[in-house]
Amino acid sequence: MSKVPLVPPFNLETAKLRAKVGQNIWNSLDYEQIYPAYTADSVWRNRDRIVIGTEEIIKFIKEKFAKEKGYQVRKELFAYTDNKIAVQFWYEFHDETGQWYRTIGIDAWTFAENGQVSKRQMSCNDVKISESDRWFKDGVDVDTVHIPAEYW
Repeated sequence: MSKVPLVPPFNLETAKLRAKVGQNIWNSLDYEQIYPAYTADSVWRNRDRIVIGTEEIIKFIKEKFAKEKGYQVRKELFAYTDNKIAVQFWYEFHDETGQWYRTIGIDAWTFAENGQVSKRQMSCNDVKISESDRWFKDGVDVDTVHIPAEYW
């Protein structure tokens, strides 16, 4: 990966790289790697929930991964400006009953000067899938998975 700084203002290269950094930290499933990517007063809109600040972000992440087992995400750059990046994303998880889901959506990030996300707005839909319909099976590099055109 390039050693270019991943702080605003973004260009095409740095925006693409920053999207993949976001993908990789979320795929770590480790809240201690995820929350430092956000400012201490970061504001999130995630589905129908508003999350503000580090304490609430950590709580949100822990609850998410307790509920969404087997989580793996792929993020691709959708659009960018000097200090904003939007990504398309696809992720899969299963619930406590073993039912698999694919989540498809858009995540829009506003960045502080230091490269942390100060605002995050996420919209998505969950679709039930069978285990055989999964894209992101264990050991698969999410970046190599073909995503059909109807999901772009």
